[in-house]
Amino acid sequence: MAAFGAYSRAAFMTSPTDEDPYTYQVGFGNFFNSEAIPGVIPTSQNTPQTCKYGLYSEQLTSTGFIASRSTMQHVWFYRILPALVQGTATKLSTNGDVESKFSTNNANVDFPPNVLCWLPFQLPSDNEEVDFAQGLKTIAGNGDATMKEGLAIHIYTANASMKNRAFCSNDGDMLIIPQQGRLDIQTELGLLMVQPGELVVIQAGIKFKISLPDGPSRGYVQEVFGSHYELPDMGPIGANGMALPRNFECPVASFDEDLSEWEVVVKLAGKLWSYKQQHTPFDVVAWHGNCIPYKYALGKFISAAAVDRDQSDPSAYTVLTAKSKIPGIAISEVMAFTPKWNATTNSFRPPYYHRNMAAEVMGIISGPYGGSSRDLRAGGLSFQSSYTPHGETYETYEAATTAELKPERVGEGFLAFMFHIPTHLGVTKYALERSGVLNSPSPALFNSMRPHFLERAEEVNEDLRRMGLPPLGTPRS
Repeated sequence: MAAFGAYSRAAFMTSPTDEDPYTYQVGFGNFFNSEAIPGVIPTSQNTPQTCKYGLYSEQLTSTGFIASRSTMQHVWFYRILPALVQGTATKLSTNGDVESKFSTNNANVDFPPNVLCWLPFQLPSDNEEVDFAQGLKTIAGNGDATMKEGLAIHIYTANASMKNRAFCSNDGDMLIIPQQGRLDIQTELGLLMVQPGELVVIQAGIKFKISLPDGPSRGYVQEVFGSHYELPDMGPIGANGMALPRNFECPVASFDEDLSEWEVVVKLAGKLWSYKQQHTPFDVVAWHGNCIPYKYALGKFISAAAVDRDQSDPSAYTVLTAKSKIPGIAISEVMAFTPKWNATTNSFRPPYYHRNMAAEVMGIISGPYGGSSRDLRAGGLSFQSSYTPHGETYETYEAATTAELKPERVGEGFLAFMFHIPTHLGVTKYALERSGVLNSPSPALFNSMRPHFLERAEEVNEDLRRMGLPPLGTPRS
């Protein structure tokens, strides 16, 4: 008879670390159950006549009721007080630099066909307190949140924690990438510690509070309207590589007992509203569902971009995608640029000269920028409009075309992201006029480009002669 080995007594959970004291469930798109007090979630139903301990059942949906099962997202809360116990919302007069409508009839938005670059966005001064909600500024976007179509790209700079204050975006799902300073995020579903080099997604309608354990913080936000982030299809790559589902981490239920006064700031149609309530928003004792905030460490991305020759398309770097209503077209693809090997043969290794139908927004989390076409730094941002030409300087071109090609490790210590957006992007007046850090590259960077073809006209004509063809400059008949 075989000797018994062992069996698992619980689902896999992560372990706390010095940098992150919290525990997480792992998986992407999973339907999780989580109880801060065992036995709270009702068996085989969602809304029993009476919930255990007198808790209230409450559902949050982030898709339509008749959405296909594969796309449906919702979560059931079992909480101390329902969310409707709140005051009347009033519009805030502060922070007018948030936008959600990106069209030519919005005077706060323009559509420049240029390459733009911003130096690191300035942190708040020591003589003012600015939290995440107050430090949110919109840089660019497309579509309209009221139509549930499009996206917005924001930056945030903050030096204060949110204390008895919570934030909620009713416009879209927010993907947040801290560049400086950890974010200690309390959500209705539990706690997440998000470090520079990680991203976190918080779905529309979910309240959260951000504390700053490391002091002043800066980072980036991409908010999608009417869509959700999902893993990209992998096609011929197969089942493995890129962003592994098991590397996404979701919080476990956690609640506070707190009947003090709280302020909740709501973003709706790009405007900020505020209401008061006499209890914490973070009183969910248990929950079950699949509309769950999650985080992911970009350093865990497994690049599929190594090739024998030429270069892979940028889609090989995609971590998450948000689909549009047009099949095969994304609202945005979120890409990660991590260290990798480059062993291509007989190939131009820098980014080739290109004009994309997609707009590109890139930010650096850590490390120096390896390109030569702009002064992009960690904490800053770059923007290329649709079809705007971009590439490297002539000096980089000349070095790359004469170098001895050997396998090399590139990007050590470097971590960056790109939002690849296949629509025209409107840029806000804040980004163009009031940010104080706009530092776009000069066209003179490319004045040294040489017309090598014309310089080698004699060689070209000799080849044409051998092929029995007329030389360059022959008049058209």
